[in-house]
Amino acid sequence: APAPPPARHLFSDPAEVEALRRNLLAWYDRCKRDLPWRALAATEPDADRRGYAVWVSEIMLQQTQVATVIDYYNRWMQKWPTLQALAQASLEEVNELWAGLGYYSRGKRLQEAARKVVSELAGRMPRTAEDLQKLLPGVGRYTAGAIASISYGQATGVVDGNVIRVLCRLRRIGADSSSPAVIDRLWDMANVLVDRNRPGDFNQALMELGATVCVPKAPLCGECPVKQHCQAWRRKLFGKNPPVPDVEDCGVGDCPLCPPATEPWDSSLGVTNFPRKAAKKPPRVMRTATCVLERRGCHGAPEYLIVQRPSSGLLAGLWEFPSLPLAQDLQEEKEREELAHHLQAWMGQPVAAKGLQFMGEVIHIFSHIHQTYVVYSLHLDGDVTLDPALSPSRWVTEDEFHASAVSTAMKKV
Repeated sequence: APAPPPARHLFSDPAEVEALRRNLLAWYDRCKRDLPWRALAATEPDADRRGYAVWVSEIMLQQTQVATVIDYYNRWMQKWPTLQALAQASLEEVNELWAGLGYYSRGKRLQEAARKVVSELAGRMPRTAEDLQKLLPGVGRYTAGAIASISYGQATGVVDGNVIRVLCRLRRIGADSSSPAVIDRLWDMANVLVDRNRPGDFNQALMELGATVCVPKAPLCGECPVKQHCQAWRRKLFGKNPPVPDVEDCGVGDCPLCPPATEPWDSSLGVTNFPRKAAKKPPRVMRTATCVLERRGCHGAPEYLIVQRPSSGLLAGLWEFPSLPLAQDLQEEKEREELAHHLQAWMGQPVAAKGLQFMGEVIHIFSHIHQTYVVYSLHLDGDVTLDPALSPSRWVTEDEFHASAVSTAMKKV
């Protein structure tokens, strides 16, 4: 069996835990940001509406910065202020509002879960983290803990990217912070630390600390309300470990939470030695040929053909210009031929490769894909009858295009 972590990695002193809670909550009360979901959670008397408001914010904040989310959140809550309103919306409406926010499956799962609450749970949100995670699709351990603690006062911890960073620095955890063993230990710590009287505020304070003070590259240690509890800060402040190990220090090579012996403390990094992660896999490199088909509309304004992507996978259900994934290292002439053949299947009439006008390339970075769109245009003089057996498609004006559920990448195109 692996050796248990030594005491210095844990929060085993009740007096220290109480002091950390007190200092962190006092700082949060003074310094917390004014965010719309916090205002709703604090003032909404109806428990289900409160839970819904927090739920929407937590789903939107996954992988997305606060500054980006605020406008989307306000528009969402104005359009669908209740679970019941969201359950009655169409997926097309959800995708249109979500367009540009990224990770589009989040909006789809949120609506699916809202419909489940209305149809199977009598419109009543689950009240505990366990039930939220078990009953609602798209709600994982973190989101369930956040909703349960903030909306319903359950004394349960949360672990997100900000909390991982804070806890790893507080307790000098240098093992791979994305490994299951370390994540499990961090959850144990979060559940020990959470304030029993103000669990929602405490969890938000811990996340706020990571978002505004204990940031990844240039932490503001001088402003940190819990620096006296921070092992990484003490290490930076007082230099090397004493020559005689403390009884609570780690043994050599057998601590599951210490940095590997091959990656010692780097004094130039200070507290940013932590957390440590395994090397990220390089993103997949993809090339896609995209054609902007244009025709003259009945009122004289140009119209453009957009088609709907499959209901699963990357950018599921969104609309795009007709596109075709390309093999790497194709010559431009071959790219044109393949795109022309693809368009011919859509339009049911020959498309000359030489008629495709090359417009340039658009690079868009997804979380795991480095995507290059090779953009062509083709102007059509007459009307075109599209094959109804293929994916849904429609002609739109430029204004209608921007109002549709299209990705940021297609807007770049």
